[in-house]
This record gives sequence, C-alpha cells and structure tokens, in this order.
Amino acid sequence: MNAIGQKRRTFLFGLGGLGISEVLAQGMTRAQAAAPQGYVLGPTEGEHLVHFRDHGQIFIKVGSATGSDNLALGTQQVTVGAGIPIHRHLQMDEAFYVLEGSGVFILNDVRHSFEKGGTIFIPKNSWHGFANPDHELLLLWIMSPAGLDGFFRDTCNPPGVPPKQLTREQINEIAHKYATEFR
Repeated sequence: MNAIGQKRRTFLFGLGGLGISEVLAQGMTRAQAAAPQGYVLGPTEGEHLVHFRDHGQIFIKVGSATGSDNLALGTQQVTVGAGIPIHRHLQMDEAFYVLEGSGVFILNDVRHSFEKGGTIFIPKNSWHGFANPDHELLLLWIMSPAGLDGFFRDTCNPPGVPPKQLTREQINEIAHKYATEFR
C-alpha cells in the first residue's frame, strides 16, 4: 500500500472511531437518563417557573424531567389572596408541608385551618384547594406518581418570559392531560 492509501485508510478509520465514540457517548447519556444517579439541590435550585395565575415562584426539584416518574417534589409560593382553586388528581396522591404562612385548606368540602409547620395529605380523587386571604404561602408539595410537574411546565413560564394567556378551557385541557380536574 502506498503512502496516500495508508493516509486515507488511517483517516477513514479515524472517522469511524469518532462515529463509534459518539454512538457510545449517546448510549451512555441515554443510560444515565434512564437510571438517575441522584443529586443534591440548593434552596433556589431546580426548574424555576412563575405561576400563570398569581405570578408566585415555583421550583420543581424532582420530577419526570429529572428521571423520576414515581415522584414529583417542589415548592410553590402562593401570593396573598390567590389561593389554589378546588381540583382533584385522579391518579396521584399529594402531600404538602407548610413552610411559611397560614390559611384554610378545603378537603372534600370540609374546611381545615393550617399554619406553618403543618402537613396536609390528599389521597387521589379527593377535591381540594387552599384559601390564604391574609398570608403569603410557601408550600413544599410532593406528588406520587409524578404529574404536577408537567402541568406546571405546560401552564407556567420561566422568569422573564411573559405569562401564557390561557383560557379556562385551555387550562382544563392541560389539567386533563395530567389526570387533574378543576371544579
């Protein structure tokens, strides 16, 4: 084989090697995504969104986008007087831990007072909502299986992006996609 043939062969094998390396690297990335390794986030880390209705801050810490289909977890700021409308999740259990604030929690039409440090559990299919006429709320929410995180992604925006102008019909369609209904 002459020198030109040898250089061509070396070049082609090199390209082939790059292709194989890229395929292997992509495979590793997919494997890592399929089997998350866990992670640690700080207080203001996570996927940051601004709520479409009351402009409260939401941080999604765990969910389907981070490799957890069985659990979603995040924090939600609910501005004074905004509350959370009555709704239910058809396939998900939900729990809240009240980090800040107080108000009234409605579970299946029964009103319960709550305050900072309180815990709220909502079994799937239970109608529930919040009223907070006097205090801003900061809630830690946990959902099993994941789903609420997808609803927030579809209805809310990152900071600095204008809020989505959604009709009630559009919100209900998005909610239905995540096995959630509003009254």
